[in-house]
Amino acid sequence: MGNKKRYVLVGTGGRAEFFYGALTRDFSETSELVGFCDINQVRMNYANQLLREKYNYPEVPTYTADQFDQMIEQEKPDYVIVTSVDRTHHKYIIRAMELGCDVVTEKPMTIDEEKCQEILDAVKRTGQHVRVTFNYRYAPHHTKIRELILNDTIGKVTSVHFEWLLNTRHGADYFRRWHRDKRNSGGLLVHKSTHHFDLVNFWIGSQPETVFAFGDLMFYGRENAEDRGVTQFYNRATGNPLAQEDPFALHLDSDAHLKSMYLDAETEDGYQRDQSVFGDGINIEDTMGVLVKYRNKAILTYSLVAYQPWEGYHIAINGTKGRLEMNIVEQSYVNSLGDKSKEGALIGKTLRVLPMFGAPYEVEVEEKEGGHGGGDPVLLNDLFGEPAEDPFHRAADHVDGARSILTGIAANRAIATGLPVKVDTLVQF
Repeated sequence: MGNKKRYVLVGTGGRAEFFYGALTRDFSETSELVGFCDINQVRMNYANQLLREKYNYPEVPTYTADQFDQMIEQEKPDYVIVTSVDRTHHKYIIRAMELGCDVVTEKPMTIDEEKCQEILDAVKRTGQHVRVTFNYRYAPHHTKIRELILNDTIGKVTSVHFEWLLNTRHGADYFRRWHRDKRNSGGLLVHKSTHHFDLVNFWIGSQPETVFAFGDLMFYGRENAEDRGVTQFYNRATGNPLAQEDPFALHLDSDAHLKSMYLDAETEDGYQRDQSVFGDGINIEDTMGVLVKYRNKAILTYSLVAYQPWEGYHIAINGTKGRLEMNIVEQSYVNSLGDKSKEGALIGKTLRVLPMFGAPYEVEVEEKEGGHGGGDPVLLNDLFGEPAEDPFHRAADHVDGARSILTGIAANRAIATGLPVKVDTLVQF
């Protein structure tokens, strides 16, 4: 027991079980969960129920948000896992480091430049460490792209085209939840695209320099629905007759897990998980285009659309010796609904190399089990187990976390101002 790393977790919502479930089920020899912290006691009680019934692990002490310092003092964790609402990440990350803990944080590390600077300053001030959980780096097909570029397969990278499609199941889910308010999530260009911008940084070994973007709410939201002729609206789906025939509706009383985690917990904090995607109050974009210039002079053209008939992405990477092309179809999912290992699981993939003066060929990539293209189990072992030496350096720290979100933060500013943004004007490393 004395050699085990001690962990507490802040924010027991939809993403939390990914971490505490793996930690208690698969890494009990190296890791120990010793506490939960949340604003919602009902949700913490349910997390403890899952620990006991699903993972055969004893319940852990629970602390409300105002008892965070008390939790650290009493439980003496080595690490704090942060899976709370995005806008609160920086508070827990910084306070954990000030109290002598290292941090594992869900992406995005935070949502704007001010909070990002506070985290960077706190790392310098405290000497503690922050890990950002970029599971997509660990997916075998994404690691293979890094390997091909490192091996000079296409020469020096000059441009990247990256098109990501969220479908009307997964994509719509961001517009039902707290993510629909940019003050909570930074919008999809921060909350979701942090994955994608990090992959580009990781692949090409560079960082963003100048960013320009356009974006708008063009499908979700009441005004867009009215323009399409919709005349009946509702605020939330559960128990509402108007939502019965709506394919976008999420009914919390139709699934025991959703009911326990959200519907039964509403009396604590008033949070409604099943809001209409065609309601008022949505201020994030669903259609975005971004142009990025990197320090190594490479150019990225990026597209994200959140209402498509299928889920996946197209990537083309051009270099001085040829081109890489990857097409991926992913399993769609709703957060907290269904098997965690199915989140982002692969349905189909192709990876091709097109040499400048040779015949195109497909690259075989080893298939691996697990969510996010097989990346989740490798990431979890890297966090909680005994990680192997990694020639690709996939483990991401606070600097990687900052560089990924700064592309989205700069894009948000460009959308608001109509002007390009120099990334080095946002924060100082």
